[in-house]
Amino acid sequence: MLRRLLLIVSICGSAFLVAPGPASACADYDWPLDPRPTVARPFDRPEHNWLPGHRGVDLAGRPGQTVLAAGAGIVVFVGEVAGRPVVSIDHPGGLRTTYEPVESTVAAGARVAVGTALGTLQAGHPECAATACLHWGLRRGREYLDPLGLIHAVPIRLKPVLR
Repeated sequence: MLRRLLLIVSICGSAFLVAPGPASACADYDWPLDPRPTVARPFDRPEHNWLPGHRGVDLAGRPGQTVLAAGAGIVVFVGEVAGRPVVSIDHPGGLRTTYEPVESTVAAGARVAVGTALGTLQAGHPECAATACLHWGLRRGREYLDPLGLIHAVPIRLKPVLR
């Protein structure tokens, strides 16, 4: 009986069973706030797109704190959505991250690297107990994903496979 270990990891917000090998395409992502923030409100994917849910995570911060690009990409949107300032970045692989409420210091069309300053966190994010919270979202196409999967915030567990 041969025992092999396979790895279950969260890659770009989705769970995959993979053989040990090169790092995932999502290995170049990091927290959008420094120091590493507390998750004030987790991702809550609704069963159907039209139902209520929390399509991102809220990260506790402080007003005026620098918001960083979680990954390399191109800024595709800087403006207001529902009266709140938002920055969106397109990343390789069809991923888009969003950051709100952020007073932007970048313009649409700018290329950014991991850790590039996008702007400053504003106070007043609704439904957040902290003084200021960054709502950090992730989508692939129209599907909302948990952005914590980008930075491997989900524990990695080794599972034995019997053959």
